[in-house]
Amino acid sequence: MSDEPLKFSQRLEVLFEAAQIRFVQVGVLWRKHTNRRTIIAVLIIGTAALFSYWYGIRPPSTFPSGELVSIPSGQSLATIASTLESDHVIQSAFAFGMVVRMLHEDKALHAGDYIFKEPLNVFEIAQRVSHGSYGLEPARFRIPDGATTAQMADIFMPLQRFNKDDFLSKAKPQEGYLFPDTYFFLPNATADSVISAMRSNFDSRIASVTPEIASSSHSLADIITMASIVEREAWDSHDRHMIAGVLWRRLKIGMLLQTDATFLYTIGKGSFQLTIADLKSSSPYNTYVHKGLPPTPIGSPSFDSIDAALEPIDQGYLYYLADSNGVTHYAKTYAQQLANERLYLGK
Repeated sequence: MSDEPLKFSQRLEVLFEAAQIRFVQVGVLWRKHTNRRTIIAVLIIGTAALFSYWYGIRPPSTFPSGELVSIPSGQSLATIASTLESDHVIQSAFAFGMVVRMLHEDKALHAGDYIFKEPLNVFEIAQRVSHGSYGLEPARFRIPDGATTAQMADIFMPLQRFNKDDFLSKAKPQEGYLFPDTYFFLPNATADSVISAMRSNFDSRIASVTPEIASSSHSLADIITMASIVEREAWDSHDRHMIAGVLWRRLKIGMLLQTDATFLYTIGKGSFQLTIADLKSSSPYNTYVHKGLPPTPIGSPSFDSIDAALEPIDQGYLYYLADSNGVTHYAKTYAQQLANERLYLGK
């Protein structure tokens, strides 16, 4: 009987020790499996995040930085998302739709032309389209005095919606009536909007001299054509008025204008490049052959040249020439003109 308690306590100790060992073993196994589960979960989450960023969030490698992106009006969210994906603005139409819905902006997307200067992620694109942040900034275009419509077409080429052929077909009939000035146009300006702005500018300028035109013995068309020639023939305001007086006098007495400036318009040649064949050509712009003004202006004159054509200084001169220093010399007779050529041009 005396040994029973001892054996029982020993058994309890053995059981307790066994329980401790098992508890440690279970703890080790739990920690081992917990670490494995954590690693697996982290890997899954990380992979999903990387996949989402790579295929849904980040901007495409072919992102159209600086180019116009157009969103038509009246389109559904799905159509807009598809458009942006096809234009390489976003990676995934699905991801864009999810982000827009998450922002509760799916009914407030703004149609129109957008410019994104640098690649943006899908969240930034969603914000821009949701708030109508188009990113359009006007660009400056300087049209020099005397510019032709062909020269204007080249100047406006950076406009992304500008069609050169369309511009030329519509602007050519308005040669001389598109006022040379500094203009500011948005990148999505078209040929029509450019022509409209330039013609409106011309009309507003001409309105200020309407009384002078009405009292003139010349039509507006003749005044603008004369002004376009004067623009090419003179360098300063005084000479413009003087040369206008010479040319109007020539026309009055039925004399040929014989101006080289018209050849710049037709064949792109200046005075020292013209040949005998050029001077004998049958072009209606050849004022060495045809009397009167050419059929159209040869460029867009400045307001100063228009004023010179309206208010010429007629001192009886019929000839003029510019020396090597750009000084203009006038003559009333051909003999005096030849003398000036010998004196100032060494002929």
